[in-house]
Amino acid sequence: MNRLLLITPLALLALARPAHADVWSYTDAEDVVHFTNVKPTGRDAHIWKRIQKDQDLGKEIATRGDCERCDKVPSRDTSPDRFARYDEHIYEAASLYQIPVPLIRAVIKVESDYDPRVVSSVGARGLMQLMPAVLEDMGVHSVHDPRENILGGVRLLRILANRYEGDLVRTIAAYHAGVGSLARYGDRVPPYEHTRKYLRMVLDRYYQYVADERAQRASTAAR
Repeated sequence: MNRLLLITPLALLALARPAHADVWSYTDAEDVVHFTNVKPTGRDAHIWKRIQKDQDLGKEIATRGDCERCDKVPSRDTSPDRFARYDEHIYEAASLYQIPVPLIRAVIKVESDYDPRVVSSVGARGLMQLMPAVLEDMGVHSVHDPRENILGGVRLLRILANRYEGDLVRTIAAYHAGVGSLARYGDRVPPYEHTRKYLRMVLDRYYQYVADERAQRASTAAR
């Protein structure tokens, strides 16, 4: 397991790309839409346009995609302070596994809306919605404990980032659909509607949080 956690310079560079880095999409000969953060060559590709209206994005994420009514235990925590409640664990995990804080926040927001009690219809649990099959390998003993869940989820993101050489798009897609799904399509984003929707939602939140961090730093520097 330790071998899988080796952090390559390529992975770090790819995940540390600036917030304005483009995400490209293209449709192949079989009419399957693909997403990538590297501009495809020899293809009729175009920059994927992110949702700009925060109210539209917020409404989409609030319903957790196509799982509005399918969670066994849905998100019920609506307190505004929940978004900062787990900062200590998020920063710890980001430092330990070298995963950007905005990406961790984006995954938590889309997966559970920051409610550690959420349980999906397929058994995924906690803030980062970890499946039972990965808990032991990720070192998670108490899946609803916020710190353990975040550390386990970010460790999984680190493993996936290493596997896909830091490709942000495939890392997010594999977190949702699993490496087997990507492998069936040549290690590309699978043509599953729910996975594509999840990918768009996480990317939107990720870019939004990076922009927020930049604005906050600029405001602090100007004081």
